[in-house]
Amino acid sequence: MPTIAIVGAGPGLGLSIAKVFGAHDFSVALISRRQSTLDTLVAELRTRDIDATGFGADVMDRTSLVQAFKNIVSRYGQVDVMEFSPAPHTPQSGMALVGPLDVSVANVQPQLDLYVHGAITATGQVLPEMLERGSGTLLYTTGASSVTPAQQMGNVGIAGAALRNWVLNLHDALAGKGVYAAHVPLSVWIGRGGPETEPDAIAPLYWDLHERGEGPEHLYSAEAAAGASAPDEI
Repeated sequence: MPTIAIVGAGPGLGLSIAKVFGAHDFSVALISRRQSTLDTLVAELRTRDIDATGFGADVMDRTSLVQAFKNIVSRYGQVDVMEFSPAPHTPQSGMALVGPLDVSVANVQPQLDLYVHGAITATGQVLPEMLERGSGTLLYTTGASSVTPAQQMGNVGIAGAALRNWVLNLHDALAGKGVYAAHVPLSVWIGRGGPETEPDAIAPLYWDLHERGEGPEHLYSAEAAAGASAPDEI
């Protein structure tokens, strides 16, 4: 049975992606900081007869993140798909959003630690084995500010744009090697709009990207969701 690892799993998009892949007979490995979150998500997935296990780790603590992946491999053998989307659902100390006039090294560094260093660390735990067997999918989720600057996200936009740059280069470097990497910028506030903003409406995109394995970047917007079967490739 193939396995998806969801890094930064929560009760919104992470759970919805888990349900979609689980419905396609994937085992689900969930990584989150809070054990209570993991317990709730695993219980929900098991009511759907989905094989799911939670692995506690802080994305900003690289040692714990590496250990979580070692535990996943011990439990499931290999990771076939990794989805990275560690957006905090509640305010965290030192992670406040600031505008461009208030950007500083101090308030950019935590965002880089979360998005860039976290993604690089997580990828390093699965990519070598994917390359060895010649198959695998790596999907990285950010907000729209990674593509289109938004003043209210002056610091997080820097980190998101840096992650985007790396993933686009990673996609190109993996061409012909059997491993697919793509960036998914979400141009919606999840759950704060019409039905197209709900996690269960967005999550099937990730299965589609895994199945098709085409394109380095796919922007999900309300307009694209309402007017097309697939999000815009940019």
